[in-house]
Amino acid sequence: MTRGVGIVGAGPGVAALHLPTLARLPEHFRVVHVSDAGSGRAAELAARSGAASSSGIDALLADPAVEVVALCGPPATHAAHMHAAVAAGVGAIFCEKPLATTVEEAEEVVELCRAHGVALLVGTNHHFDPAWGRATHHVIAHGAVVRAATVTLALPPNGRYHDVVTQLAEAATMPGRARPDLADPEVAASVVRQLVVGLAVHDLPILRDLAPDFERAVFARPVAPIGYAVGYVASGIPIHLTTVMLPDGADALWRIEIATDDARLDVAFPPAFVHAGSAMVTVRRGDGRTTTYPLVAEDGYLAEWRAFAALLDGRAVVEYDEVLADARYGLALADAAAELVKDAS
Repeated sequence: MTRGVGIVGAGPGVAALHLPTLARLPEHFRVVHVSDAGSGRAAELAARSGAASSSGIDALLADPAVEVVALCGPPATHAAHMHAAVAAGVGAIFCEKPLATTVEEAEEVVELCRAHGVALLVGTNHHFDPAWGRATHHVIAHGAVVRAATVTLALPPNGRYHDVVTQLAEAATMPGRARPDLADPEVAASVVRQLVVGLAVHDLPILRDLAPDFERAVFARPVAPIGYAVGYVASGIPIHLTTVMLPDGADALWRIEIATDDARLDVAFPPAFVHAGSAMVTVRRGDGRTTTYPLVAEDGYLAEWRAFAALLDGRAVVEYDEVLADARYGLALADAAAELVKDAS
């Protein structure tokens, strides 16, 4: 069954990711409406598929062709747009990460969707990447004990990343503009929190699989020109997150390393905003054996929309509690990291 999708948002993520992905799934979805926040980009993007376009969310929600809504605007708009979509009678919502920017908002929208029977999926594409399934299978099948995990990102600071995944104020994001004053504790704390909420969120559901109980943040600091170094403990496991955006940096390095009691798993994700297949998983065992799993053509973007289709077709159930637990985990870390940055001043 093909369903009409209304996309709220017309930024690079919609243009480079969601529209091409949906075009590959004509048996499940067709784009029927795209809205922007006044930029005028929606018309150009909608024209690709013969869809309607508008500014704001009202016309999109009133469009009878819209059966499901994809919320792809800035994170700060997600909760309000979800309330509006449910009030308009929308029965299914695909929400780009993060679900919300505060725990209170996250709790509200999950309970709202649960109460109205609205299918809800958060687009954490790394979590849906087939490579992650291979990595977790290795840990579970071998009965391995996870000892530590690290996430390392190096990203070029351009619109593909900053404007979409961080949603920082314009003055703080792009080369040639004033950079945030990281010497100001309030500014530094805000930058770190926004980056954890908008960027680390790609991998936090993965880390919650390994270490489900957030305990405490151990250290947190901003990294110039824009980035962060954060360490925390969950389920007794130390986890280290490092991200830096350099003006002259190469394309993205995005890697998760998991140390177990008998092996090291390296999960190397392709750059964001491209369709380059799955991540690559390499397992290096203590006895010297190395296994590299082959890449597959399906990436996390395609897999997450297939998972959404499964919810709509009744082949899967909406895991409201898991969606909320992921949100709480990430927001607890973001709040704790921000407090450490302020306390260090």
